[in-house]
Amino acid sequence: MSTLFRKVSYLDEAAQNLVEGDLLVRDGLIADFGQNLGRPDGAEVIEAEGAILAPGLVDMRASLGEPGFEYRETIASAAQAAAAGGITSIAVLPDSQPPIDDPALVHLIIARGADTGSVDLLPYAAATRGLKGEELAEYGLLRAAGAVAFTDGGKAIASSRLMRLALSYASGFGARIVQHPEDAELAKGGAATAGARATWMGLPGIPAAAEAICVARDIRLAELTGGAVHFAHVTTGEALELIRRAKEKRLRVTCDTAPPYFDLNETAIGDYRTYTKLSPPLRAEEDRQAVLAALKNGTIDAIASDHQPRDADDKRLPFADAAPGGAGLATLLGITLAQVHNGVLTMAQALALLTRNPAEWLGIEAGVIAKGRKADLCLFHPERAWVVRAGKLPGKAQNTPFDGRALEGAVLGTWKAGKRVYG
Repeated sequence: MSTLFRKVSYLDEAAQNLVEGDLLVRDGLIADFGQNLGRPDGAEVIEAEGAILAPGLVDMRASLGEPGFEYRETIASAAQAAAAGGITSIAVLPDSQPPIDDPALVHLIIARGADTGSVDLLPYAAATRGLKGEELAEYGLLRAAGAVAFTDGGKAIASSRLMRLALSYASGFGARIVQHPEDAELAKGGAATAGARATWMGLPGIPAAAEAICVARDIRLAELTGGAVHFAHVTTGEALELIRRAKEKRLRVTCDTAPPYFDLNETAIGDYRTYTKLSPPLRAEEDRQAVLAALKNGTIDAIASDHQPRDADDKRLPFADAAPGGAGLATLLGITLAQVHNGVLTMAQALALLTRNPAEWLGIEAGVIAKGRKADLCLFHPERAWVVRAGKLPGKAQNTPFDGRALEGAVLGTWKAGKRVYG
């Protein structure tokens, strides 16, 4: 089967500028693109003037619930939400039950992704057995099974000795350690960023410095070992400055952030809105601005959904007791495009942060439009308006911190290996 997209905008081969033209998909691959392509016999034609055809989004961090927490989310429901959000590849955190610390579970996640027919699942394996932070998992076997990197998910590897060993051990298998950058002792029991707002609301605080303290330690350990460390969902200017300096020194240090940390600040907690209780917590406005600057100047390598599904009962609790986490698959593109409309990012920058950069980091053939590549595609209109409504999102998880947010940028269709899976 063939599909011809007519009069769409897409990034040129240098991924720097949007150009208007046609794109032809044949037998699941990108066959050709350019000006005024002829229509092959029997090809489906999609007229999409004014729309942008991007590579399928590559989400480099999400929790999917299955196995063990299917009441929060299943792989099938997450695949539905991903397709609606233009996502065709997801790197899956190991925080399931049981945790992904066994090669058989790595194989299982990959196979379950293939079964959906709409999304590739790329498993992270646990950095420590059972995510307990006590002893390292079997990196060699897990890597051979298909693990893309090693992490304890939303738990920091607290022991400096263990982190040093993890960086050295993972490096031997050509892999990275992904760290939740938060000093565990400083963060213990906290529910919001420490400061005037947390004090006024009577919430136990987590010092913003807890992030930078962990980042500074792990940068030094990466330098010591020659290992590669990636900092997930970075939220503070102080930590980003440390990462920028580490990159200038050519250390093997990378990082990402997530939409809540450049679209919201701590005032979004409002009247104890538990859907905005996240880990790490929302920060002060100056830190949000620092995240935006780091997206623009390239300090931040990618934007991840940081999808953390939670059941209603997880959130119907006093703020300090509610489970942290926000649904993010369906809103990943829309929230990022808000910064294009605001003039902070160019469209090319935004798409690179969602496609090419995370694909390169994960080492997968995705994230670019090129002849012969698999036709994983996302068609969206950058100006079509919609409103985020908790309870009406695709998929099972509805715990969005963006409830009521008006957005411009709607997905019109998603294709996986040339097959339409949404729209």
